[in-house]
Amino acid sequence: MIGRRNKKRKKTKTSLKLRSAGKMQRRKNARPTVSLKSVSTTSLAILVSICAVGGVVLGLSHLNRYVKGKGTVPGRLGSLELIAVPSWVNEELQAKVYAAACADRSALKLNERTARIVHDNIAHKVAWLDEVRVQVTHDAIQISGVWRQPLALVRRGVKKFYLDAELVVLDYVPMPEMPVVEVAGLPLTAKAPSPGSVWQRQDLAAAVEILRQLHRCDNLFTAEKPLRHELERIDISNFGGRRNGTTAHVVLYAKDKTQIIWGAEYGQWHHHLESTDEEKLNRLYSYYREYGSLGGNAKYINLRDPQDYIPLPIDRY
Repeated sequence: MIGRRNKKRKKTKTSLKLRSAGKMQRRKNARPTVSLKSVSTTSLAILVSICAVGGVVLGLSHLNRYVKGKGTVPGRLGSLELIAVPSWVNEELQAKVYAAACADRSALKLNERTARIVHDNIAHKVAWLDEVRVQVTHDAIQISGVWRQPLALVRRGVKKFYLDAELVVLDYVPMPEMPVVEVAGLPLTAKAPSPGSVWQRQDLAAAVEILRQLHRCDNLFTAEKPLRHELERIDISNFGGRRNGTTAHVVLYAKDKTQIIWGAEYGQWHHHLESTDEEKLNRLYSYYREYGSLGGNAKYINLRDPQDYIPLPIDRY
C-alpha cells in the first residue's frame, strides 16, 4: 500500500511538469467553477435555510408596505396621518385634506421630496388648515397645523361659505354638529372671495366679532350646551344705521324666532348710550342659564338699554 501511494504522487508531479506555461497561466486566471455534484449535503441544507429566511423577510417587508390604516393610500409606499386633530373636525373634512394631499397621485415615498409635495398641495388647496407642518416618520407622513374653526355661515345665491374669526373664507363642508350662525343682511352686491382669502367687509367683521365673543363665553360658561346652538342667524342689514338710524344695528334670532336685540356694533355702545358689551353678554347668558333656552319665555330679549337707566324729563324731547 505504501509503494502504490508513492507511485501515485510521482505521476501527479510528472503530469504537472508536462503542462505548457500558457495553459498554466490560463488555468491560474480562470474563474473557479463549482459543480452541484461537489456540494455536500450539509452545504445544500445551509443554502436552503438561507433562502427560506430571506423569503420570509421579503414577504414581511412586502406586507408592511401595503398595510392599510387611517389615511392610507392603496398601492403606495407610505400612509398619511393627520395628528393633533380637534374634536370638532369631522371625517368628511379630514377626507378633504387627505384627497388634497394626494392630488397629483404621486407615490408616497417616505422622503423629504414627498413631504414637500404634500405640504404644498395642502397649503394651496385646503383653506381649513393654516401653518401646515409635514413630517416623515419610519412608516407614515404626518400632517399637522392650525385648524380654522368656522363661526359664521354666509349664503351667496346657491353657494355657501364659512368664515372664521379672522374673516378667512372656508369652502363649505356639512358640519351639523357645529354651532355655526348664519349672517343675514349682506347687500346683494357683496361678492365672496375665493376660499383662503380674507373677506374684508366692516359689516361682516361686526357680525363675526359678536360671534367670536359668544364663542368665548360658551367656552367659559356653557361648554356642555353652547348658547350658539340656539341661534339661527345674526342680522346686520341695518349695520351702521344704513336703513334706520334709530333702530338696533345688530339683531340676533333664536331658532324659534325669538328676537335678541343686541344694538350697536361691538365696541360702539358708548356712541349710542347703550349697555356696555360686557353687560349685554352677562345679561344674555344669565337669561340662558335661568331658563335653559333662549326661546319660549319671551318674544324678544332686549340687551340695548342699561340696567341702571332712569328716564329723565328731558328724555321726552
